[in-house]
Amino acid sequence: MYALLTLIRSNRNFRLLWFGQIVSQLGDWFNVVALFALLFELTGSATAVAALMVMQMLPVALVGPMAGVVVDRFDRRRIMIAADVIRGLAVLGLLLVRTPETVWIAYVVTAVMVTCSGFFEPARSATVPSIVPHEQLVAANAISTGTWSAMLAIGAALGGGVAAWLGRDAAFLINAASFFTSALFLQRMRVPISTEARAALGLRGVLDGLAYMRSHSAVARIALVKGGWAIVGGALLLLTVFGDRIFRIGDSSDAGIGILFAARGVGALAGSLIVSVTAARRGNLIRLIAPAYFIAGACYATLAIAPTIWLAAAAVVASHVFGSILWVSSNVLLQMQVPNEFRGRVFSAELIVLAIVQSGVAYATAFALDQWHMDPRVLAAIVGFGLWLPGLAWKLGQRKDTEPDVR
Repeated sequence: MYALLTLIRSNRNFRLLWFGQIVSQLGDWFNVVALFALLFELTGSATAVAALMVMQMLPVALVGPMAGVVVDRFDRRRIMIAADVIRGLAVLGLLLVRTPETVWIAYVVTAVMVTCSGFFEPARSATVPSIVPHEQLVAANAISTGTWSAMLAIGAALGGGVAAWLGRDAAFLINAASFFTSALFLQRMRVPISTEARAALGLRGVLDGLAYMRSHSAVARIALVKGGWAIVGGALLLLTVFGDRIFRIGDSSDAGIGILFAARGVGALAGSLIVSVTAARRGNLIRLIAPAYFIAGACYATLAIAPTIWLAAAAVVASHVFGSILWVSSNVLLQMQVPNEFRGRVFSAELIVLAIVQSGVAYATAFALDQWHMDPRVLAAIVGFGLWLPGLAWKLGQRKDTEPDVR
């Protein structure tokens, strides 16, 4: 914990990046609970919510290859600022979603926001090693992941309450303001200018990035870690279904959904703190990956037998402790190993895999719910044990590969 506080106090650039993350992600989770509940109210369909989840991820896969080139070619700070401003303007469009006939606006707004995130997130991940010393990368990523987690817990809980008491429009307005505030923090950052060769524009830049990953198999394997964790996309849809249909509180689904999403944040926060203390060395990070998959999957599978929302929330907390360990481990290992001139493309590739897997699993889960009328509890067990597959794949891959060298 002391290492985390020291980094925040002593590194102005990282502190500003962190402040921006706090406000924008807090606003995001105000948004997501209100939006999911709104779609359930207007459509009554799990497929409609799953389609939104797909829209929250799939544009990243479409823009990812070019986004990685742009991030490696141009000023990453300016890319993040532009993305924040556009997202802040776009989210105001959600104020127009009032009837089933206007639900399409939510999908368009979400697509615009996620497209911007496809540029913002690789730029942020690639910027961290430029402003944080090598020996503090674990602390920096633990802070970033822990902040995401805390904002999920706080934002989901408060967002559900704000949406229920003040109306969903208030949640959307808070989200818009958060993006503009984040842009102001980022404007004050001073990121060192790289003197290394910049990525070639267009297809050549994409192909150069793919060639780098093909020639560094250990990097490619690490870039797939989050894609394996993305199987949890089915479980995230189920959290919405559990909050709306199984553990509904009063006349509104907002509160139940908020509790389960907040539990997700609490677990991820705890996991980021654990990994910052126990896994400062690269070898420790590598050894944690397979067990984290197995334990996270088993915990999500216990949703199948949870009798109350509080026990369901406890299972979600436990699962996301280990999901957070996967997230921090993959981030740090990539930042340690990938040269600056390729970081944007590698982190974009990572997001592309994450987007495709999470979108596909979420939509397949919705199809099973709406078309096959499967019990949500049975699907929770299937999705949970599905996380064991990437765990097994990682264990088998470890036997073939040596550990990557630190650069």
